[in-house]
Amino acid sequence: EACPPSCSCKLLGEMKGLQIDCSSRKLTEVPALPVDTKRLYLQNNSLTSVPAGILDSLRSLEEVKIFDNPWNCDCHIVYLKLWLEDVSESSLANLRCATPAPLRMKPLRQLTGNELGICKRLLPIKCLEFFWRDLILIVGAIITLTLVAWALKFSKKLVCQINL
Repeated sequence: EACPPSCSCKLLGEMKGLQIDCSSRKLTEVPALPVDTKRLYLQNNSLTSVPAGILDSLRSLEEVKIFDNPWNCDCHIVYLKLWLEDVSESSLANLRCATPAPLRMKPLRQLTGNELGICKRLLPIKCLEFFWRDLILIVGAIITLTLVAWALKFSKKLVCQINL
């Protein structure tokens, strides 16, 4: 497969894979990478996030260096954090948030769902919470309809008694 134009590639003889060096290239996005990438160097660039799924095809990856980038720790950083937790826990240790301001210099590995603010709604919600909420709404609707029907029936009796 072709080497990304903004990177230098080296064939790793007996390892049967590629070393892709994209470090210090002022990259703002991750280039398309060959699936046989064994070593990936993306440090010291201008990467702020990594699109979800872009690194999933790199199944033979053994080493990744992705530090010294101005990471924007918003909803889009969740993919990179989870991917690194699976692939390279040591690489995750060196990453720090650049933005937003409250998270500046915070290690990415320490980032929690609560700090992602607006991303909370993207996190899975337990099914039981939906069940109880829906059950309460249904019971409330039944009680309301019963009270309305009872009030209508009572008001008809009252009107009939007044007429007599």
